[in-house]
Amino acid sequence: MTASSRPDWLSIGVFAVTSVALSWLVALPLWLRGLGLADPFLGVFAAAMMFTPSLGVVAALLVQGRTRGRRGARVVLRDLGMWPLRPAARTIWTSVAVIVAAPLLIALGLVIVGALGLATFDPIGFSGFARTIEAAVPAGTPLPPIALLAAIQLAAIPIGAVINAPFAFGEELGWRGFLLPALRPLGVWPALVVSGALWGFWHAPLILLGYNFLEPNPFGVLMMIVACVFFGILLGWTRLRTASVWPAVFAHGAFNASAGLGALFIAADSATPSPVIAGPLGVVMWGVFAAVIGILAVTGQFRSDRSNARLGPDPARTDAVPSAPPI
Repeated sequence: MTASSRPDWLSIGVFAVTSVALSWLVALPLWLRGLGLADPFLGVFAAAMMFTPSLGVVAALLVQGRTRGRRGARVVLRDLGMWPLRPAARTIWTSVAVIVAAPLLIALGLVIVGALGLATFDPIGFSGFARTIEAAVPAGTPLPPIALLAAIQLAAIPIGAVINAPFAFGEELGWRGFLLPALRPLGVWPALVVSGALWGFWHAPLILLGYNFLEPNPFGVLMMIVACVFFGILLGWTRLRTASVWPAVFAHGAFNASAGLGALFIAADSATPSPVIAGPLGVVMWGVFAAVIGILAVTGQFRSDRSNARLGPDPARTDAVPSAPPI
């Protein structure tokens, strides 16, 4: 590996340390309050934590400005995959496709969970969902047909993807906008795996409270790292395919909006499966992710020549950055 093809480890290190340190700083009140997952402000702090990778990008860019010279705003926006959208049609339609694909992937995982006998689902009567709704309102409260409420929940997923997008952007600007291209000199697959692993480790302040897997220990963190490597490869593929961060933003937002599908379809008398196995980031979903990744790999979607052409010149080479077209 020549000097010109090496990753900018200084800026990558600054990004990683800043993002992880700030994630712990933002989550610190949850630890000090000692309420764990029962903390009423859990969602607030978790949402705030999602913006720490973007602050890590700011820190990395400041370092790059000192070591590589200042770059124009248009070049920075292009390198981070924010603007311009070129080709615009590919970026827009990939964003639409991933909003549809995210709930379908989770639904496929639920089908496998049901086929394995880990849980029982009721996609017709929505009995588990009905029981949850009835428990949440005063006894005797008239309710619309449960199928209508379920349909509204499903129809709201694309809306949820858009609502979640600003928070997902806070993360994706760091992981897929900055880190993945910064690691690209290592090769496509190492860049995808390493960026996904750091993304998973970054979640540790919440995972160690029991978030996602109900495993508040190093095993839970390891589970999250593996899950984020799998999911991160798919999100990274959208970055490689479009040279834009926006499809990853909307895919991330749609996945978060779809994570509760299991609660919508589960039967009232079903056993509660372990989130380690059957959760939206559990082992079953790893298999779903792996199958999709395999299809993309077999069809050549991760070839380095394709990603190089779409992401542009090596970001570690200051002499290879052309002027960006006017915005």
